[in-house]
Amino acid sequence: MARGAKAAPAARRGRSGETPLIAELFARLADGKFHSGEELARSLGVTRSAVWKAAGELRERGATLHAVRNRGYRIPQRSDPLDAAKIRERLAREVRERVVSIENTWSIASTNSALLERANPQSGHSEVLLAEYQSAGRGRRGRAWLAPPGGAVCLSLSWTFREVPRDLGALGLVIGVCALRALHEHGLAGASLKWPNDVLIGEKKLGGVLIELRAESAGPACVVIGIGLNVCLGATLLQRIAESGTAATDLASVGISASRNAVAASLISACIHGLTGFEREGLKPFIEEWRTADALRGRPVNVSAAAGNARGIARGIDVHGALVVETPQGVRRFISGDVTVRA
Repeated sequence: MARGAKAAPAARRGRSGETPLIAELFARLADGKFHSGEELARSLGVTRSAVWKAAGELRERGATLHAVRNRGYRIPQRSDPLDAAKIRERLAREVRERVVSIENTWSIASTNSALLERANPQSGHSEVLLAEYQSAGRGRRGRAWLAPPGGAVCLSLSWTFREVPRDLGALGLVIGVCALRALHEHGLAGASLKWPNDVLIGEKKLGGVLIELRAESAGPACVVIGIGLNVCLGATLLQRIAESGTAATDLASVGISASRNAVAASLISACIHGLTGFEREGLKPFIEEWRTADALRGRPVNVSAAAGNARGIARGIDVHGALVVETPQGVRRFISGDVTVRA
């Protein structure tokens, strides 16, 4: 998700309503093949100059786009455009009954922010919003999340609990377990979880979770769960992220070529099942899966938190999801914070 918003491209009327030309061009190029500028202009009903401009906008948003004389344009990484109808049809009936709506949009500031502005869904139900591109997408503590069109699954899911559940602070850990369950369906083995909200392959970040809460005293609690999962970022963007200080990876780098719509459906299904279980039983049904996938246990770490900083050995999580760190001054527990592994 790019740093800083850019002016929205002009929209034009199509059979599906107001659709930006950049979105239609991306859909044409998503097959990974070359398409001539003349062919694209004809099929889109615009001039070749308009195609050239839209191609530039795609590049500005981080897409890798080749333009070769006498061959045309192509995006080398094949990627199916996000499609709410295709995602919904992959959901089991019991999940569909709990998902009030699934929407996908071409570009938005932040899917989490958009859902937070809406009324709470009915208790035990969810709304889902996905975007190809987020101009102000963010991770924890306001950090930017970088993902070009077609390169990731970026979705937010709202859910209303009848009342604030016990272990609410551990919900991010539960969603991490749900993400691993979803990825196992697509053949990914060996992924791990880094407290409090990262999905890793080896030492590299594959995805992350951001949870925001809107609650009323003695009333229902609505959470908005944001999940960003790297699918095919491309070598250039992976290098750019590395230069910013974060080692990242994607599913394509480990040989997983799953459809983004299929991955999104798996994530939604796993989260809906996880949220219903969490509301009944809290963290307990998920804690052993989390401990098995713990990327920090037994490693020397630095912790930065509102409660203070610490250096020590990570000793896993307690029954409430707090990180346990053995320090020279004794054992400390952290309910939130940032963790880095010491060499």
